[in-house]
Amino acid sequence: MMVPVALLLLGALTAVVAPRLLARADWPDREPVVALWAWQCVVAAVLLCCALSMTLSAAAAWQAVRGHVFAPAPRAVVDAYALGAAGPWAAPTAVLLASAGAWSVAMLVREVVGARTRRRRRRAELLLRSPLLPGEEPTVGRLVVLEGERPDAWWLPGTAPRLVVTTAALRRLKGRQSDALLAHEQGHARARHDWLLYCSSALADGFPRVAVFAAFRDEMHRLVELAADDTASRRFGRLTTALALVGLNEERGVFGPCPTPHAQVPQRVHRLLAPAHRLPAPHRLRLTAAAALVPVIPVLVALVPALRALG
Repeated sequence: MMVPVALLLLGALTAVVAPRLLARADWPDREPVVALWAWQCVVAAVLLCCALSMTLSAAAAWQAVRGHVFAPAPRAVVDAYALGAAGPWAAPTAVLLASAGAWSVAMLVREVVGARTRRRRRRAELLLRSPLLPGEEPTVGRLVVLEGERPDAWWLPGTAPRLVVTTAALRRLKGRQSDALLAHEQGHARARHDWLLYCSSALADGFPRVAVFAAFRDEMHRLVELAADDTASRRFGRLTTALALVGLNEERGVFGPCPTPHAQVPQRVHRLLAPAHRLPAPHRLRLTAAAALVPVIPVLVALVPALRALG
């Protein structure tokens, strides 16, 4: 009954090695969408290792669980897993992994509920500052302009998503820079980047000592911005998008020597002004396929005894 142990070791190995390989690679900044996919596959593989190990440990510890998990399996397959020979560690392992899974779900629910509460509060503030005219209905993609001395803009998702821009931002953004800003925020909305941020934050907050989840959160926040920058630059050009970023952030001190919460903005501007060539399409396809295979490995490990018994 070594499969649950092998799965846990595989999950730990993936959590240590995969982030290091991605950090050393030179292509994630060039292909942020592929990098987003690769990170999701890595984290999915780690979680899948834990889920499969929990299932097999529970099946070894309790006959009732074993009957449900292996109900359609031939007797030879059940014997191949040697579930009856499991030691006293099977039940505590299953309980511990199940508790971790429940905690992950609870943290995700907390993250989503908190985001919806903040969004509801911002909608109320927006309605107070920019009330609808008599007979006017909220429209999808509605652009809301607010009086403000500070250049700012944000996308407010929901049933009636809208882009909110201050008058100071419109005064600063010239020509098609405001269109590039709108395309950037719409890129976030179309790709549902908010859900990536929810999931990554839930895992990082729920398991603060697990380095792979902290790296996952940090990379999601960085890569979603790069992906949205690319969406805007493909429509309105890299120079226009870079100037929009500068105009929106130059008064926040992000281009100074001291670090700020927006410290990634200078790197984003430099990336737009001095872009590296994109990877060839076949290379992108190979990277996407290789990342998709990472979560398949735990499934194959879990099925090895069954395949041998049936072979």
